[in-house]
Amino acid sequence: MAKKPDKPEEIFPEFREDFEGLFGSELVAIILYGSGAAGRYVPGRSDINFLVVLTETGMERIDRAVDAVNRWRKRGVATPLFMTPAYVQDSLDSYPIEFLNMKREHVLVCGQDVLADLTFEPVHLRLQIERELKGKILHLRTGFLEAEGKAGKLRELIRVSLTAFLSLFTALLYLKGDEVPSDRREIVRALSRILPLDETVFFRCLEIREGLDALSSAGVKAAFLEYMKEIERLCVSIDRAEL
Repeated sequence: MAKKPDKPEEIFPEFREDFEGLFGSELVAIILYGSGAAGRYVPGRSDINFLVVLTETGMERIDRAVDAVNRWRKRGVATPLFMTPAYVQDSLDSYPIEFLNMKREHVLVCGQDVLADLTFEPVHLRLQIERELKGKILHLRTGFLEAEGKAGKLRELIRVSLTAFLSLFTALLYLKGDEVPSDRREIVRALSRILPLDETVFFRCLEIREGLDALSSAGVKAAFLEYMKEIERLCVSIDRAEL
């Protein structure tokens, strides 16, 4: 195996060959998702994320993949998600947001596109949105206290949490029946048109996440507090709204 790829598609033929050799006809599909499928892959920094779909018989033989998974990890491939088609369908009520985002941004490497025709019940989406928002507010509060005002820790907390919130924003737009943009700033802008959301707070956090800001330590702290306040306000709004 060679170095980490500059583009995910560079490894498609070799990755496909490996897993076809391991599972043969028990391999239903290989699907790229995440930053690599969304056009946000950064060589050397981003992981490459694959969904490997197997038949029930293939899943019973998942131990065949241990060595291949370990080898591919050295090429920047995260441990793939292994699922059966039935598992995908049976999980839509529990993890609708995750599957919605995978459906929106994925690349079929080979086999059957098990994500293309997925549909989602609004009640399941709303329940997960509310649960995730409230859980992440608690996480932000705890993280803020544990950071002890250190800008580096607050930056990291923004970087990690913002990705999760953007995923929730996507689900909210879908739930409202609005078109979901692919650009992160456009997602924020679209949501701010239908819910009380100060887009400038999230644009500033995106700059922090992307390393484009020039904020002092005090500025980072202030940005974080505004960020947390906006999430809390959004949560209250969703509780009161009929989506």
